[in-house]
Amino acid sequence: WRHARGLSQEAFAEVLGVHRTYMGGVERGERNLTLRSLERIAEVLEVDPRKLLEPVG
Repeated sequence: WRHARGLSQEAFAEVLGVHRTYMGGVERGERNLTLRSLERIAEVLEVDPRKLLEPVG
C-alpha cells in the first residue's frame, strides 16, 4: 500500500510520526500493532483498516 502511494519507508514513518526502523519492523511482521496504530496507518494510506489485515499474495 505504501509503495502504491509512492512513499518511501522513511517518508511514511515521518508522516506517521514513528522511527523508520519501527516501520520496517511493522512491515516485516516483527512488531505487534495496537488497533490505534493500525487505524492511523490505514488513515494515512486512505484504505479500510481491514484491508491491511488481509494476506498478501
